[in-house]
Amino acid sequence: MKIPIVKRFLLINLILLLIACQENQNRGQINTVKGSIDSSGLGLTLTHEHIMSNYGKAITATSTYDSLKLFEQVIPYVKRLKALGVQSIFDCTTAYFGRRSDLLEIISDATGVQIITNTGFYGAANDRYIPEFAYTATAKSISEIWIDEFENGIDGTHIKPGFIKMAFDDGKPPSAIDQKLFEAGMLTHLSTGLTMAVHTGNNREALNLQIDLLNAHNIDPSAWIWTHANKVEDDTILIDLAAKGAWISLDGVKASNTKEYLKRLKLFKQKKLLHKVLLSHDGNGFPSGGAIRDFNAIFENLIPEMLENGFTEDDINQILVENPKEAFRVGIRQTDV
Repeated sequence: MKIPIVKRFLLINLILLLIACQENQNRGQINTVKGSIDSSGLGLTLTHEHIMSNYGKAITATSTYDSLKLFEQVIPYVKRLKALGVQSIFDCTTAYFGRRSDLLEIISDATGVQIITNTGFYGAANDRYIPEFAYTATAKSISEIWIDEFENGIDGTHIKPGFIKMAFDDGKPPSAIDQKLFEAGMLTHLSTGLTMAVHTGNNREALNLQIDLLNAHNIDPSAWIWTHANKVEDDTILIDLAAKGAWISLDGVKASNTKEYLKRLKLFKQKKLLHKVLLSHDGNGFPSGGAIRDFNAIFENLIPEMLENGFTEDDINQILVENPKEAFRVGIRQTDV
């Protein structure tokens, strides 16, 4: 009997994961909401999703959820993702627009999916989710808040962040607060080894600023993820930065745009740079209490198309298993000084 394409891929992925665990490759740790794991234990991973967020609400209301409705909607959906093979999800909802690590832990317990939360502030959305004190604080004092979350836990819990999330507005020159937050992120990386995932999109001025600051602080590009890089139409710059070691996050997959992603992934494969690509949906399980914005199209739509268009199971394993564990493993990454 012929095994369906997606099930066949998931079976191969499970075998590869077991082999990786047996080899005990200690490539660094990852903090999940249930504790630290070896990065080899991430398995099949979605690197940019929102289990829930209150994006759009006032900053004073973003940490409040109807937990009963949240769990009724999100837990069955995350279980569905687990049935598709998902073992880990990086949750990109930051403090001040809906991060609730305590609720994420309950969802992780209920579903068996490893969830990784973040530290950092979200500087897009016209700065509406930047706390007021950040404008007068120094980059160092902001970084100390984020470092404290890494060392001691978030909001009085035992839960520690697994990455740093920051953001720049689309189509706007970086402001003083944008630069300050990114500088705080670099200081946090140099102290904790957490990777910086930065919402940059097609903002070339923000991109150039980040690259200049990373170079000035001798931070290797592999410590940085270009989030929403899928919004860039010119592939040349994506290929160039991937070749230099940066992580290129193509995180807007939908059932309706798989042809577009297939074309772009073919280019990365041709350039032998699939090992620098992260793939996700930017979905949301509970957007301000509304209907789910799906994050299952990679498995139900994109993977079957990839396997029918010259990609191998090893290619898919590289993108969804190997790349996340390398991109997010805790470790300070500096260039030779």
